Amino acid sequence: MVVTIRCTQKLLHRVDSQPMPPSSTTVLGDWYANILFARPEQLILCVSERTLLPVVVTARNARSLGVRLSQSLGEVLLRLGVSSRLVDAEQVEMNPVAFGPTRNRRVLGTINDFLLQLSWHFHDHPASPLIDASIWLARTPCKPISYKSPDALTASHFADVSFTNASIQ
Repeated sequence: MVVTIRCTQKLLHRVDSQPMPPSSTTVLGDWYANILFARPEQLILCVSERTLLPVVVTARNARSLGVRLSQSLGEVLLRLGVSSRLVDAEQVEMNPVAFGPTRNRRVLGTINDFLLQLSWHFHDHPASPLIDASIWLARTPCKPISYKSPDALTASHFADVSFTNASIQ
């Protein structure tokens, strides 16, 4: 059980990173994270490598990013209709947390697109809760996943896990 959060250089110096962190054992795989200098407080945009699901969290105390990502991801998954049993299982798999450098340019490109969209979202909706911003971004069709939206792809990944688990029992 482990989740690896792959941070951009701006964020990497704020956490205890490993040069070769292990691969994540979670359904959503490794997470990529970049800091956004906006709003009254700094934010971190996290994106799942497998489904490009975005989750926005506050940037305070970067070393606790894993805990805050897990909590916010749980809220996002529940809003996407993923069963609480699967959400709990994903959150259990997200402990411990390893930090490392980025390695996937496709995900980094998506993060840059999302950061631009996010800055406009907060410009138009300055009081928007972070969970709402995450869900709003998750509905964005993305070229790297064949113009599917991260919310739909994530829901299908968890439906596959649910089906596989039902077949085993």
